[in-house]
Amino acid sequence: MATPSTPTAAKSPTVPPRSVLRDLTFLRLWAGTTASGLATWALPFVLGLAVLHHDLGAAGLGLVLAARTVGFLVAVAVGGVLADRHSRRAVVRWSALAAAVAAPLLAAGLDRSLVLMTAAAALAGAGQGACRPAFQALTAETVAPDQRQQANAAMTMAVRSSTLAGPALTALLAAFLDVWSLLLGIGLLWVVAALVPGKGKATYTAADPAAEAGPRPGFRAEFLEGIREARRHPWFLAGLSALVAVIALGYSATSVALPLISRDRYGTEWVLAAAMTAYTVGALCGALMIARRRPRSQGWAAFAGLAAYGVAPLSLMLPVHPVVVVAAYAVAGIGIELFNVPWFTATQREVAPDKLARVSSLDFLVSYGLAPVGLALIAPAIDAFGVTPVLAVCAAACFLVPAAAALVPSSRHFARTAPPTAD
Repeated sequence: MATPSTPTAAKSPTVPPRSVLRDLTFLRLWAGTTASGLATWALPFVLGLAVLHHDLGAAGLGLVLAARTVGFLVAVAVGGVLADRHSRRAVVRWSALAAAVAAPLLAAGLDRSLVLMTAAAALAGAGQGACRPAFQALTAETVAPDQRQQANAAMTMAVRSSTLAGPALTALLAAFLDVWSLLLGIGLLWVVAALVPGKGKATYTAADPAAEAGPRPGFRAEFLEGIREARRHPWFLAGLSALVAVIALGYSATSVALPLISRDRYGTEWVLAAAMTAYTVGALCGALMIARRRPRSQGWAAFAGLAAYGVAPLSLMLPVHPVVVVAAYAVAGIGIELFNVPWFTATQREVAPDKLARVSSLDFLVSYGLAPVGLALIAPAIDAFGVTPVLAVCAAACFLVPAAAALVPSSRHFARTAPPTAD
Protein backbone atom coordinates (compact mmCIF):
# COMPACT_ATOMS: atom_id res chain seq x y z
CA MET A 1 0.00 0.00 0.00
CA ALA A 2 1.41 3.33 -1.03
CA THR A 3 2.25 5.74 1.69
CA PRO A 4 0.67 9.12 1.14
CA SER A 5 3.25 11.73 0.41
CA THR A 6 3.81 14.43 2.95
CA PRO A 7 2.48 17.75 1.69
CA THR A 8 5.14 20.33 0.99
CA ALA A 9 5.22 22.91 3.73
CA ALA A 10 4.25 26.36 2.59
CA LYS A 11 7.13 28.80 2.60
CA SER A 12 6.65 31.09 5.56
CA PRO A 13 6.78 34.80 4.88
CA THR A 14 9.96 36.57 5.86
CA VAL A 15 9.60 37.99 9.34
CA PRO A 16 11.04 41.49 9.64
CA PRO A 17 13.84 41.67 12.19
CA ARG A 18 12.86 42.85 15.62
CA SER A 19 13.69 46.48 16.27
CA VAL A 20 16.87 46.94 18.27
CA LEU A 21 14.97 49.50 20.37
CA ARG A 22 12.96 46.61 21.87
CA ASP A 23 16.12 44.88 23.11
CA LEU A 24 16.54 45.60 26.82
CA THR A 25 20.28 44.84 26.77
CA PHE A 26 20.85 47.36 24.00
CA LEU A 27 18.61 49.95 25.69
CA ARG A 28 20.75 49.67 28.82
CA LEU A 29 23.86 50.20 26.72
CA TRP A 30 22.21 53.14 24.95
CA ALA A 31 21.25 54.70 28.30
CA GLY A 32 24.83 54.38 29.54
CA THR A 33 26.16 55.96 26.35
CA THR A 34 23.66 58.80 26.65
CA ALA A 35 24.65 59.46 30.27
CA SER A 36 28.33 59.54 29.35
CA GLY A 37 27.58 61.90 26.45
CA LEU A 38 25.64 64.30 28.69
CA ALA A 39 28.48 64.28 31.22
CA THR A 40 31.08 64.85 28.51
CA TRP A 41 29.35 67.83 26.92
CA ALA A 42 28.23 69.39 30.21
CA LEU A 43 31.68 69.55 31.80
CA PRO A 44 33.20 72.36 29.64
CA PHE A 45 30.01 74.38 30.12
CA VAL A 46 30.12 73.97 33.91
CA LEU A 47 33.79 74.94 33.98
CA GLY A 48 32.88 78.01 31.93
CA LEU A 49 30.34 78.89 34.62
CA ALA A 50 33.14 78.55 37.18
CA VAL A 51 35.05 81.26 35.27
CA LEU A 52 31.98 83.52 35.31
CA HIS A 53 31.64 82.98 39.07
CA HIS A 54 35.36 83.75 39.57
CA ASP A 55 36.05 80.25 40.93
CA LEU A 56 38.48 79.63 38.06
CA GLY A 57 40.54 81.94 35.87
CA ALA A 58 40.55 81.95 32.08
CA ALA A 59 44.13 80.64 31.97
CA GLY A 60 43.19 77.97 34.48
CA LEU A 61 40.24 76.94 32.32
CA GLY A 62 42.54 76.47 29.34
CA LEU A 63 44.94 74.37 31.41
CA VAL A 64 42.15 72.19 32.82
CA LEU A 65 40.60 71.57 29.41
CA ALA A 66 44.02 70.81 27.90
CA ALA A 67 44.67 68.26 30.66
CA ARG A 68 41.33 66.67 29.93
CA THR A 69 42.22 66.34 26.23
CA VAL A 70 45.63 64.82 27.02
CA GLY A 71 44.00 62.34 29.40
CA PHE A 72 41.52 61.37 26.70
CA LEU A 73 44.16 60.79 24.01
CA VAL A 74 46.37 58.68 26.26
CA ALA A 75 43.51 56.60 27.64
CA VAL A 76 41.78 55.95 24.31
CA ALA A 77 44.82 53.92 23.19
CA VAL A 78 45.15 52.14 26.53
CA GLY A 79 41.41 51.50 26.68
CA GLY A 80 41.45 49.84 23.27
CA VAL A 81 44.07 47.32 24.38
CA LEU A 82 42.33 46.68 27.71
CA ALA A 83 38.94 46.19 26.06
CA ASP A 84 40.43 43.51 23.80
CA ARG A 85 42.28 41.85 26.69
CA HIS A 86 39.44 41.86 29.21
CA SER A 87 35.67 42.17 29.44
CA ARG A 88 34.46 45.21 27.51
CA ARG A 89 31.77 45.64 30.15
CA ALA A 90 34.39 45.81 32.90
CA VAL A 91 36.42 48.40 30.98
CA VAL A 92 33.30 50.57 30.59
CA ARG A 93 32.52 50.19 34.30
CA TRP A 94 35.94 51.11 35.65
CA SER A 95 36.69 53.89 33.19
CA ALA A 96 33.30 55.52 33.83
CA LEU A 97 33.83 55.21 37.58
CA ALA A 98 37.21 56.92 37.17
CA ALA A 99 35.46 59.82 35.45
CA ALA A 100 32.86 59.82 38.23
CA VAL A 101 35.58 60.11 40.89
CA ALA A 102 37.11 63.03 38.99
CA ALA A 103 33.95 65.14 39.36
CA PRO A 104 34.07 65.67 43.15
CA LEU A 105 37.83 66.23 42.89
CA LEU A 106 37.17 69.03 40.42
CA ALA A 107 34.62 70.46 42.84
CA ALA A 108 37.09 70.23 45.73
CA GLY A 109 39.69 72.14 43.74
CA LEU A 110 37.40 75.04 42.83
CA ASP A 111 39.02 78.33 43.90
CA ARG A 112 41.45 76.29 46.03
CA SER A 113 43.89 74.22 43.98
CA LEU A 114 44.47 74.48 40.24
CA VAL A 115 46.85 71.53 40.49
CA LEU A 116 44.09 69.32 41.90
CA MET A 117 41.65 70.49 39.21
CA THR A 118 44.19 69.80 36.46
CA ALA A 119 44.87 66.29 37.74
CA ALA A 120 41.13 65.64 38.14
CA ALA A 121 40.46 66.87 34.59
CA ALA A 122 43.12 64.50 33.25
CA LEU A 123 41.41 61.67 35.15
CA ALA A 124 38.02 62.68 33.73
CA GLY A 125 39.46 62.72 30.20
CA ALA A 126 41.07 59.34 30.77
CA GLY A 127 37.78 57.84 31.87
CA GLN A 128 36.02 59.30 28.86
CA GLY A 129 38.74 58.11 26.47
CA ALA A 130 38.88 54.56 27.77
CA CYS A 131 35.09 54.32 27.46
CA ARG A 132 34.95 55.12 23.76
CA PRO A 133 36.52 52.02 22.15
CA ALA A 134 34.96 49.80 24.84
CA PHE A 135 31.47 51.14 24.08
CA GLN A 136 32.09 50.64 20.36
CA ALA A 137 33.15 47.02 20.84
CA LEU A 138 30.39 46.35 23.37
CA THR A 139 27.82 47.46 20.78
CA ALA A 140 29.10 44.75 18.45
CA GLU A 141 28.82 42.20 21.26
CA THR A 142 25.32 43.27 22.23
CA VAL A 143 23.61 43.62 18.85
CA ALA A 144 23.14 41.07 16.05
CA PRO A 145 24.97 41.93 12.80
CA ASP A 146 21.78 42.72 10.86
CA GLN A 147 20.74 45.26 13.52
CA ARG A 148 24.04 47.06 14.01
CA GLN A 149 23.40 49.88 11.57
CA GLN A 150 20.18 50.73 13.39
CA ALA A 151 22.00 50.41 16.72
CA ASN A 152 24.86 52.68 15.62
CA ALA A 153 22.33 55.23 14.37
CA ALA A 154 20.65 55.18 17.79
CA MET A 155 24.04 55.57 19.48
CA THR A 156 25.06 58.55 17.37
CA MET A 157 21.65 60.13 17.99
CA ALA A 158 22.36 59.84 21.70
CA VAL A 159 25.68 61.63 21.23
CA ARG A 160 24.18 64.38 19.06
CA SER A 161 21.25 64.86 21.42
CA SER A 162 23.77 65.26 24.23
CA THR A 163 25.44 68.14 22.41
CA LEU A 164 22.10 69.94 22.45
CA ALA A 165 20.71 68.81 25.79
CA GLY A 166 23.94 68.82 27.82
CA PRO A 167 24.69 72.57 27.78
CA ALA A 168 20.98 73.51 27.68
CA LEU A 169 20.10 71.35 30.67
CA THR A 170 23.15 72.60 32.53
CA ALA A 171 22.18 76.21 31.87
CA LEU A 172 18.70 75.51 33.22
CA LEU A 173 20.03 73.80 36.35
CA ALA A 174 22.55 76.60 36.88
CA ALA A 175 19.63 78.86 37.75
CA PHE A 176 19.02 76.73 40.85
CA LEU A 177 22.35 75.04 41.65
CA ASP A 178 25.91 76.24 42.17
CA VAL A 179 28.94 75.01 40.22
CA TRP A 180 29.94 72.59 42.99
CA SER A 181 26.54 70.84 42.81
CA LEU A 182 26.61 70.73 39.01
CA LEU A 183 30.00 69.00 39.07
CA LEU A 184 28.63 66.39 41.47
CA GLY A 185 25.70 65.91 39.08
CA ILE A 186 28.19 65.18 36.28
CA GLY A 187 29.76 62.57 38.55
CA LEU A 188 26.34 60.94 39.03
CA LEU A 189 25.89 60.75 35.25
CA TRP A 190 29.17 58.86 35.02
CA VAL A 191 27.96 56.48 37.73
CA VAL A 192 24.92 55.76 35.54
CA ALA A 193 27.23 55.16 32.57
CA ALA A 194 29.24 52.73 34.69
CA LEU A 195 26.43 50.70 36.22
CA VAL A 196 23.53 50.68 33.75
CA PRO A 197 24.99 48.86 30.68
CA GLY A 198 24.71 45.08 30.82
CA LYS A 199 27.11 42.37 29.74
CA GLY A 200 27.57 41.79 26.02
CA LYS A 201 26.75 38.52 24.26
CA ALA A 202 30.29 37.79 23.09
CA THR A 203 30.77 34.65 21.02
CA TYR A 204 34.53 34.64 21.46
CA THR A 205 36.97 35.02 24.31
CA ALA A 206 39.01 38.18 24.55
CA ALA A 207 42.14 36.21 25.32
CA ASP A 208 43.38 33.23 23.36
CA PRO A 209 43.26 30.19 25.70
CA ALA A 210 46.28 28.71 23.97
CA ALA A 211 48.31 31.74 24.96
CA GLU A 212 47.37 31.56 28.64
CA ALA A 213 50.21 29.18 29.44
CA GLY A 214 52.88 31.58 28.15
CA PRO A 215 53.55 35.23 28.94
CA ARG A 216 51.13 37.74 27.47
CA PRO A 217 52.39 40.20 24.85
CA GLY A 218 53.17 43.65 26.20
CA PHE A 219 50.96 46.68 25.72
CA ARG A 220 53.07 47.98 22.84
CA ALA A 221 52.95 44.63 21.04
CA GLU A 222 49.16 44.41 21.38
CA PHE A 223 48.67 47.99 20.24
CA LEU A 224 50.85 47.33 17.18
CA GLU A 225 48.78 44.23 16.53
CA GLY A 226 45.74 46.48 16.32
CA ILE A 227 47.55 48.70 13.81
CA ARG A 228 48.40 45.65 11.71
CA GLU A 229 44.74 44.63 11.77
CA ALA A 230 43.74 48.11 10.59
CA ARG A 231 46.26 47.90 7.73
CA ARG A 232 44.56 44.72 6.51
CA HIS A 233 41.58 46.87 5.49
CA PRO A 234 42.48 49.44 2.78
CA TRP A 235 38.99 50.97 3.02
CA PHE A 236 39.60 51.69 6.73
CA LEU A 237 42.88 53.50 6.12
CA ALA A 238 41.32 55.46 3.25
CA GLY A 239 38.32 56.42 5.38
CA LEU A 240 40.52 57.44 8.29
CA SER A 241 42.57 59.68 5.98
CA ALA A 242 39.42 61.34 4.65
CA LEU A 243 38.03 61.77 8.16
CA VAL A 244 41.25 63.39 9.35
CA ALA A 245 41.22 65.83 6.41
CA VAL A 246 37.64 66.87 7.11
CA ILE A 247 38.14 67.23 10.87
CA ALA A 248 41.64 68.78 10.92
CA LEU A 249 40.96 71.16 8.00
CA GLY A 250 37.23 71.56 7.38
CA TYR A 251 35.91 71.35 10.94
CA SER A 252 38.82 73.33 12.40
CA ALA A 253 38.51 76.07 9.80
CA THR A 254 34.79 76.50 10.32
CA SER A 255 35.20 76.43 14.11
CA VAL A 256 37.59 79.38 13.91
CA ALA A 257 36.03 81.26 10.99
CA LEU A 258 32.33 80.99 11.86
CA PRO A 259 32.50 83.20 15.00
CA LEU A 260 34.57 85.79 13.09
CA ILE A 261 32.24 85.89 10.10
CA SER A 262 29.14 85.90 12.29
CA ARG A 263 30.51 88.98 14.06
CA ASP A 264 32.19 90.86 11.20
CA ARG A 265 29.99 90.08 8.18
CA TYR A 266 26.56 89.69 9.77
CA GLY A 267 27.06 91.75 12.95
CA THR A 268 25.26 89.28 15.19
CA GLU A 269 25.92 86.15 17.22
CA TRP A 270 22.65 84.68 15.93
CA VAL A 271 24.35 83.19 12.84
CA LEU A 272 26.90 81.38 15.02
CA ALA A 273 24.26 79.91 17.31
CA ALA A 274 21.86 79.01 14.49
CA ALA A 275 24.55 77.37 12.35
CA MET A 276 25.85 75.17 15.18
CA THR A 277 22.31 74.18 16.14
CA ALA A 278 21.49 73.41 12.50
CA TYR A 279 24.58 71.20 12.27
CA THR A 280 23.47 69.12 15.26
CA VAL A 281 19.86 68.92 14.08
CA GLY A 282 21.10 67.91 10.63
CA ALA A 283 23.23 65.17 12.20
CA LEU A 284 20.18 63.84 14.05
CA CYS A 285 18.23 63.79 10.77
CA GLY A 286 21.13 62.04 9.05
CA ALA A 287 21.20 59.34 11.70
CA LEU A 288 17.45 58.80 11.28
CA MET A 289 17.84 58.57 7.51
CA ILE A 290 20.62 55.99 7.62
CA ALA A 291 19.16 53.86 10.43
CA ARG A 292 17.41 51.53 7.97
CA ARG A 293 18.75 52.65 4.60
CA ARG A 294 21.25 50.28 2.97
CA PRO A 295 22.86 51.88 -0.10
CA ARG A 296 24.04 49.41 -2.74
CA SER A 297 27.52 50.97 -2.62
CA GLN A 298 27.60 51.98 1.02
CA GLY A 299 31.24 53.11 1.03
CA TRP A 300 30.80 55.49 -1.89
CA ALA A 301 27.58 56.83 -0.37
CA ALA A 302 29.35 57.35 2.96
CA PHE A 303 32.25 59.22 1.35
CA ALA A 304 29.77 61.42 -0.52
CA GLY A 305 28.17 62.26 2.83
CA LEU A 306 31.56 63.07 4.35
CA ALA A 307 32.46 65.30 1.38
CA ALA A 308 29.23 67.23 1.97
CA TYR A 309 30.96 68.93 4.90
CA GLY A 310 32.72 71.06 2.29
CA VAL A 311 29.57 73.14 1.80
CA ALA A 312 30.10 74.63 5.29
CA PRO A 313 33.44 76.39 4.57
CA LEU A 314 32.18 77.15 1.06
CA SER A 315 29.18 79.04 2.44
CA LEU A 316 31.45 81.11 4.69
CA MET A 317 33.57 82.21 1.70
CA LEU A 318 30.69 83.89 -0.11
CA PRO A 319 28.61 86.97 0.84
CA VAL A 320 25.39 84.97 1.04
CA HIS A 321 22.27 85.43 3.14
CA PRO A 322 22.74 83.98 6.65
CA VAL A 323 19.98 81.46 5.98
CA VAL A 324 22.26 79.91 3.34
CA VAL A 325 25.01 79.48 5.94
CA VAL A 326 22.58 77.84 8.36
CA ALA A 327 21.30 75.53 5.60
CA ALA A 328 24.88 74.60 4.63
CA TYR A 329 25.63 73.58 8.20
CA ALA A 330 22.47 71.46 8.27
CA VAL A 331 23.63 69.69 5.08
CA ALA A 332 27.08 69.17 6.63
CA GLY A 333 25.47 67.62 9.72
CA ILE A 334 23.36 65.26 7.64
CA GLY A 335 26.39 64.21 5.62
CA ILE A 336 28.63 63.52 8.60
CA GLU A 337 26.20 60.93 9.98
CA LEU A 338 25.63 59.38 6.55
CA PHE A 339 29.34 58.61 6.89
CA ASN A 340 29.65 57.82 10.59
CA VAL A 341 26.94 55.18 10.94
CA PRO A 342 28.04 52.96 7.99
CA TRP A 343 31.66 53.52 9.04
CA PHE A 344 31.09 52.22 12.57
CA THR A 345 28.93 49.37 11.27
CA ALA A 346 31.54 48.28 8.72
CA THR A 347 34.30 48.39 11.34
CA GLN A 348 32.24 46.12 13.61
CA ARG A 349 31.57 43.75 10.70
CA GLU A 350 34.97 43.58 9.00
CA VAL A 351 37.51 43.86 11.82
CA ALA A 352 38.46 40.72 13.76
CA PRO A 353 36.27 40.72 16.91
CA ASP A 354 39.22 40.28 19.29
CA LYS A 355 40.92 43.37 17.80
CA LEU A 356 37.87 45.58 17.36
CA ALA A 357 38.47 47.81 20.38
CA ARG A 358 42.09 48.47 19.36
CA VAL A 359 41.12 49.40 15.80
CA SER A 360 38.31 51.61 17.14
CA SER A 361 40.78 53.29 19.51
CA LEU A 362 43.02 54.01 16.52
CA ASP A 363 40.05 55.66 14.82
CA PHE A 364 39.33 57.92 17.81
CA LEU A 365 43.02 58.57 18.52
CA VAL A 366 43.85 59.79 15.01
CA SER A 367 40.67 61.77 14.36
CA TYR A 368 40.47 63.39 17.81
CA GLY A 369 44.25 63.71 18.17
CA LEU A 370 44.77 65.76 15.01
CA ALA A 371 41.79 68.05 15.62
CA PRO A 372 43.70 70.27 18.13
CA VAL A 373 46.58 70.47 15.65
CA GLY A 374 44.21 71.79 13.00
CA LEU A 375 42.71 74.31 15.41
CA ALA A 376 46.19 75.51 16.38
CA LEU A 377 47.26 76.03 12.75
CA ILE A 378 44.11 77.50 11.24
CA ALA A 379 44.12 80.77 13.22
CA PRO A 380 47.73 81.70 12.24
CA ALA A 381 46.95 80.71 8.64
CA ILE A 382 43.94 83.06 8.60
CA ASP A 383 46.11 85.87 10.00
CA ALA A 384 48.78 85.24 7.35
CA PHE A 385 46.69 84.59 4.23
CA GLY A 386 43.20 85.83 5.03
CA VAL A 387 40.04 83.95 5.82
CA THR A 388 38.82 83.41 2.24
CA PRO A 389 41.93 81.61 0.86
CA VAL A 390 42.11 79.38 3.96
CA LEU A 391 38.44 78.47 3.66
CA ALA A 392 38.90 77.76 -0.05
CA VAL A 393 41.74 75.31 0.62
CA CYS A 394 39.79 73.62 3.41
CA ALA A 395 36.63 73.33 1.29
CA ALA A 396 38.66 71.81 -1.55
CA ALA A 397 40.21 69.30 0.87
CA CYS A 398 36.76 68.32 2.15
CA PHE A 399 35.59 67.59 -1.40
CA LEU A 400 38.73 66.05 -2.89
CA VAL A 401 40.17 63.84 -0.13
CA PRO A 402 36.97 61.76 0.37
CA ALA A 403 36.70 61.50 -3.44
CA ALA A 404 40.26 60.16 -3.60
CA ALA A 405 39.55 57.78 -0.71
CA ALA A 406 36.55 56.39 -2.60
CA LEU A 407 38.93 55.26 -5.37
CA VAL A 408 40.86 52.95 -3.02
CA PRO A 409 40.11 49.25 -3.60
CA SER A 410 37.48 47.92 -1.17
CA SER A 411 36.17 51.44 -0.42
CA ARG A 412 33.05 51.01 -2.53
CA HIS A 413 31.45 48.58 -0.07
CA PHE A 414 33.59 49.19 3.06
CA ALA A 415 34.62 45.55 2.75
CA ARG A 416 37.60 43.57 1.50
CA THR A 417 35.27 41.47 -0.65
CA ALA A 418 32.19 42.78 -2.43
CA PRO A 419 28.85 41.52 -1.07
CA PRO A 420 26.98 38.98 -3.23
CA THR A 421 24.63 40.54 -5.75
CA ALA A 422 20.97 40.02 -4.87
CA ASP A 423 18.97 37.95 -7.35
